[in-house]
Amino acid sequence: MSRLPQIRSFSRVFYGQDPYLDAWLLHFMLENNIEHLINPRVNASAEQLRFMVYLEEGQLFAPCTDWMFANLLQSRMSRDLKREYSRTWKRLVLLIRNYSGDSFVKKKVLSLCKHIFSKAFKSPFMIPSRLHKRMLDIFLSQNALQDPYRELKKEYNRRARDFMNTPGYFQFISTCPGTTMRCERIQDLRWELDLAELKRFFCLSTWDKIWQKKDFLPDARQVDQELGRSWEGFENIMTRLFGPKNQHPLKILYLPSSSGGIIFDLQVIITLIRQGHKVVMALKEGFYYDYPTFWDFETDEVLGQVLKEASMISDSQMSKKELLKTLREHSLVVISDGSRERLNLYRTSITYARAWKESDLIIAKGNGNYRRLMQSTHVFTRDILCMYRDSKDQIRVQFKDKSPRVRKITEKEILAKTEEIKRQMLEARMNGQRVLFYSAIIGSIPGQTKTAIKLINTFVEYMRDRMSGTFIINPAEHFEPGMDGDDLMYMWEIVQRSGLIDVWRFQAVRDIEKSFELLGEKVPPIWTGKDATFSTGCTKEMHIALEMQKKFPEMQIIGPSPEQFFRRSEYGLGKFFDTNIEPEPERF
Repeated sequence: MSRLPQIRSFSRVFYGQDPYLDAWLLHFMLENNIEHLINPRVNASAEQLRFMVYLEEGQLFAPCTDWMFANLLQSRMSRDLKREYSRTWKRLVLLIRNYSGDSFVKKKVLSLCKHIFSKAFKSPFMIPSRLHKRMLDIFLSQNALQDPYRELKKEYNRRARDFMNTPGYFQFISTCPGTTMRCERIQDLRWELDLAELKRFFCLSTWDKIWQKKDFLPDARQVDQELGRSWEGFENIMTRLFGPKNQHPLKILYLPSSSGGIIFDLQVIITLIRQGHKVVMALKEGFYYDYPTFWDFETDEVLGQVLKEASMISDSQMSKKELLKTLREHSLVVISDGSRERLNLYRTSITYARAWKESDLIIAKGNGNYRRLMQSTHVFTRDILCMYRDSKDQIRVQFKDKSPRVRKITEKEILAKTEEIKRQMLEARMNGQRVLFYSAIIGSIPGQTKTAIKLINTFVEYMRDRMSGTFIINPAEHFEPGMDGDDLMYMWEIVQRSGLIDVWRFQAVRDIEKSFELLGEKVPPIWTGKDATFSTGCTKEMHIALEMQKKFPEMQIIGPSPEQFFRRSEYGLGKFFDTNIEPEPERF
């Protein structure tokens, strides 16, 4: 095998620098089935990943720890990698033996998984958790199982709920902090109490003996021991995030890691909501051991009861507009992360990616989330707080700042910009001008965004020179650094539904041809025949235009006929703004 270049930072791996490395990276992506172009239905696009991870153009994101990627890059079985593969195999075998109902199926599944495992073991390209996911799918499908841990998770939640009715719980939660509180202002006193409450609920949410041991009743010594735990950095981190000096309510994406523990996670969430914050809690889409799943509330009376006030969102492709509306109306929203494995951002849903992007903070519980988020030198688009208990029963708290290059465009900023554009439209109308909105391709042709913007600006200037008494809105002139397709579509929909548009013009083939003529250039093959119908963003806008024309019949729509647009149904997440047209299924 050709020698691969030495890599000093595993979060700084780029395509296009070495042909042998590119070949290895592509093989790595294919073997782990996380390449978007090969399987776009289940794997996140680069745009979706950028909602969560700060990535430069051509940069690789590996959904594993740095040390795991370093071991896989060696293309040989190191001691550490062998240990991880062995743990994966033992966990799976235990599951197959305990939950396969039929002896024949048990032997078949074990034998099949051995073949898959042996192949991966001889040529270690697969991340052990991805290998585990593949074999887990085989086990579930061959046994016709949805969730073999369903009853166990219900029992965990029941034990956690029952613990909340014991004297030990009351002592743990209600014991006065004593004279250790430092109070110069009443606001400080209130925060000290909130901090103590958050710490205690976080502690309970990681104390797995409560739900894993039957009739667990800690004595006074054990309660005092838990209350007296010293958590390095916890108070400073929490005060920085939620303390008296931070008066801004936050949107929080909360990732629990175990049934039983989720009952106390919800107590943490109630405390955060009481402080004025909004929370989106993301659960697994389907079985992954004792992790709570989105659908558990349907069969688990205890979980259903504690989530009765939450807004349960099953839509895996929720739009930015719908998500923000739901967060305005509800303090707690529950979604699925779209996956059935350890946190893997390639396999998360569009709704999850948007929830991450709209959040200010990610709170991630458990060792699995800690490994994926903290034991990687990748930087993310949002601040992350991780919390888990290690093998020595010590609570670990770690905080990672978001990338300094990421600027979050807030809903308040978008709405302010929207109101300014509407003000200009209204002022133009009051001055006797007609308002024309120009919808055109921006990012629907890969690699042509700069050219698209140049074409729009050129043609709009041409129209302004030829039209008098017309106020023309050019979307390309209202871009702010940090805005993506979601932000822009959200902003423009508010403008478009204002009722202030007199003429809505959609880019036609002749517009593009005229733009290239004005630039003194010939139309390149990639632009030949293109018009607004090639853009899913423009398709969405055509739907809005037709709705607004029903309300305001005198509004004119100019350009390609509406029927030509409706090949496309949704703009690509985070893009400017295209998705592929799905072919019609063959009929036999």
